[in-house]
Amino acid sequence: MKRVCVMLSLVCVLTTVLGASHAAAQQPRDDEGSRSLSDDPMIHETPAKGPYVPSPERLPTTGASGPSIVTFGPYVSVQVNVDEFGGNIPDDAANEPTIAVSATNPDKIVIGWRQFDTVEDDFRQSGYAYSHDGGLTWTFPGSLTPRVFGSDPVMSSDSTGGIYYASINFEEMRLARSFDGGITWDDPLIQILDGFHDKEWMIIDRSGGIGDGHIYLAWSGGAQFTRSTDGGLTFMEPIGAPVSNQFWGTLAVGPDGELYLADRNFGVAISLSARDPNATVEFEITSPADLGGNGGVFGGAPNPGGLLGQTWITTDVSDGLSRGNVYLLSSVDPPGGSDPLNIGFARSLYGGLTWEPSTIVNDDFVLGAWQWFGTMSVAPNGRIDAVWNDTRNTGIGNLSELYYAYSPDAGSTWSTNVRVGPIFDSHLGWAITQQKIGDYYHMVSDDTGANLAYAATYNDEQDVYFLRIGFPDIDTDRDIDLRDFAGFQNCFSGEGGGVSEGCGLFDVDRDSDVDWTDYMGLSNVLVGP
Repeated sequence: MKRVCVMLSLVCVLTTVLGASHAAAQQPRDDEGSRSLSDDPMIHETPAKGPYVPSPERLPTTGASGPSIVTFGPYVSVQVNVDEFGGNIPDDAANEPTIAVSATNPDKIVIGWRQFDTVEDDFRQSGYAYSHDGGLTWTFPGSLTPRVFGSDPVMSSDSTGGIYYASINFEEMRLARSFDGGITWDDPLIQILDGFHDKEWMIIDRSGGIGDGHIYLAWSGGAQFTRSTDGGLTFMEPIGAPVSNQFWGTLAVGPDGELYLADRNFGVAISLSARDPNATVEFEITSPADLGGNGGVFGGAPNPGGLLGQTWITTDVSDGLSRGNVYLLSSVDPPGGSDPLNIGFARSLYGGLTWEPSTIVNDDFVLGAWQWFGTMSVAPNGRIDAVWNDTRNTGIGNLSELYYAYSPDAGSTWSTNVRVGPIFDSHLGWAITQQKIGDYYHMVSDDTGANLAYAATYNDEQDVYFLRIGFPDIDTDRDIDLRDFAGFQNCFSGEGGGVSEGCGLFDVDRDSDVDWTDYMGLSNVLVGP
């Protein structure tokens, strides 16, 4: 295995103290932004035009109003890029969020994003924040490497609770690790890869098998895939994967450690050898899918300078009949030209070897509506969660609302779509030369709900938010079961009547009233007594 990580003089320096590593971080090259987008059609990211520009001096907030919180019915979004008092930081920008939840303590959550210290400059850094109370409050220390360019963040977690953060500096890819829930980090390890690289994604094997802990990375352009079997200290020589050079997709690990890679065109590559640390990695199987339209759409009314959705591939690792299923979801441009984007979904009941006909998750049937930034995750109990931005109610491309739907039956049917956030204008808060609010959102599910990191402009600027979309865990045992179903009845004052305060109920049918229709809908997500 070739060692490809270097730090400074080809030495990987590992420390656990964040501050010391920042002082020694590399400064951006003077010619870092010299590459033109027109030079390579594979490039979707705009390089910075110059060196770092410090943010202007700002008066501190008093914190009197507490954290920046946005409430929409029962759904509470908590701003993540906040100052020491939990208040909004004016005139910065934060977008393209990624999230990781500790496997050993679900209250420990870390979110990363593209951080612009001032919108007067397009220089971005690897921003991050952590929460140790399940997302109620957040600490934003700043960038992993202050004044060093960092973009396209992606995070994942291992089986022991470790959190990993990958980002790019265009000519290099970095990996940082935290073993205390985001408080301290290693020196970011710089992965030197030949040539220009863009739009990476990362997944870590948590199957419990021989590949548990393997780190998998794929990216757009040139060589597309690499693997680490030692926690990121070394990586194999990159290899090509049999998918599009415009990757713009994600990776997933199956219940037995099998590796899946999906690209913007819904090409799926499967590796059975990647899980074996002693094997030469190959993608032995390719299996194209159809999501009912074109994927990897770039530009358009909601996000002129960015993607409108990447391809999400996930697997079912539950112990039920759906174990081993593979799912694809993306915002797709359907044929015909009258409808710009839908949320397309397809599933494989045979480990990705064959795919069933695609279905549409959005239930609006409104021609001209944009359903963009479609995002998916699967809970350990097999429930599939999906979120996206939607213009169905505004009819205006840059005015969206956040929507949610779930499938309790392995994608055979989907719940009524639910609004979980207010209207926001995706054209506000662009950093100079940028015309986008990033390229994706990111979500991680558990048995009682979904943890979402997303960007919105509720403060008339681009900020990153955490939203917990939870089902009513009445007995607070972190499991939705028949005890909760029985307790759900106690929240009602009568059929069609009001709801007792504090029940945390879910408006399944989106009628702004939690009633017996929702009670019956809840039964579809139960996992047993």
